[in-house]
Amino acid sequence: MTVTSRPLLGCIADDFTGATDLANMLVRGGMRTVQSIGIPSAERAAGLDADAIVIALKSRTTPSAEAVDESLAALQWLRDRGCEQIFFKYCSTFDSTAAGNIGQVSDALLDALGSDFTVACPAFPENGRTIFRGHLFVQDQLLSESGMQNHPLTPMTDANLVRVLQAQTPRKVGLLRYDTVARGADAVRARIDELRAEGVSMAIADAVSDADLYVLGEACADLALLTGGSGLALGLPENFRKAGKLRAMDAAQNIDIAGGDVVLAGSASVATNGQVAAWLEAGRPALRINPLELADGKPVVEQAIAFAQQAGQTVLIYATSTPDEVRLVQQKLGVERSGAMVEDALGQIAKGLLAAGVHRFVVAGGETSGAVVQALGVQLLKIGAQIDPGVPATVSDGDQPLALALKSGNFGARDFFAKALKQLAGAA
Repeated sequence: MTVTSRPLLGCIADDFTGATDLANMLVRGGMRTVQSIGIPSAERAAGLDADAIVIALKSRTTPSAEAVDESLAALQWLRDRGCEQIFFKYCSTFDSTAAGNIGQVSDALLDALGSDFTVACPAFPENGRTIFRGHLFVQDQLLSESGMQNHPLTPMTDANLVRVLQAQTPRKVGLLRYDTVARGADAVRARIDELRAEGVSMAIADAVSDADLYVLGEACADLALLTGGSGLALGLPENFRKAGKLRAMDAAQNIDIAGGDVVLAGSASVATNGQVAAWLEAGRPALRINPLELADGKPVVEQAIAFAQQAGQTVLIYATSTPDEVRLVQQKLGVERSGAMVEDALGQIAKGLLAAGVHRFVVAGGETSGAVVQALGVQLLKIGAQIDPGVPATVSDGDQPLALALKSGNFGARDFFAKALKQLAGAA
């Protein structure tokens, strides 16, 4: 067996929790995985030893030209390290708008790789995201009826992913239907050849079960670029294992960090609202951040830090709101300003609590997670065991390691906060 020490799979994620979600999937498959917050510096890169590297960008909602530039820079860095295949990861709810950025980034990556075809499959059946005849379902509801139609930044009002993706790219978008996937990897490869002959460059792939994702992973082993949610990565480790390039080992990092802890929530998703409600119902201390008070210049950050220090137990600091409340704030402050103010505040609260001795952070929301890890100065994360589907425990590198659980707003069981705190303390 020939096992290489260079990374095999290079991944570009369009947000921070999405990157962690993908890293979690690869670790479960036996790939030692490192997540970088942005493109690693030369100093950080020198010490990397992993089968897969996931570069977390904050490009989901940035202008498309900026997202393309950042993604191409990440691609070049990964190719320079010898990665054999590239994975562009986005949310399992296909978060995007007609302005971008899934299609635009996929276009740029295909061009840079000199490739003419890729699949697009955000399915994650374990978390209730399935694709049938090109339509994305969240549990038993169409995407456009799942609550995602109320997303403050990327409202998803159309469940037809072929139509959604076609609006973002001049390339022809097609469909890899469920009945082809059900016939196995050879049938999928044959259909890909037919789609190429028809001028299709991107194909939405149906998947209603993990078995479908394993088939797609096997069938796409030779594609230079894959795009999708973390579920599509299920079958990728086995491709490298069959080729004799993946060593047999437990890929999960042990997590056991001493120090205080805190829960920070900025997502307005249905799942995070439920998790906040569960915390409050348990009678645990919590403080809600009011964006309008932030806009008025009130000392919200200082008050939150003081609240956490005086509580004598773990607290939740949250800005989670109902869709109606979010819309009201956006009408007064603007969409971008209101979101940026909350993210910055939660990041500054995290930084202040770090100085006060907090070393374990549970964070809900992709944009919030990005703000928090940047405020904490985190550059690299090693991936531990799974807490809930799509969310692992992680530990940062450096002289003062921090334990973090970075959760997409839509992920996690209702008791996620309690479970994450337990696992970050090494008690799971």
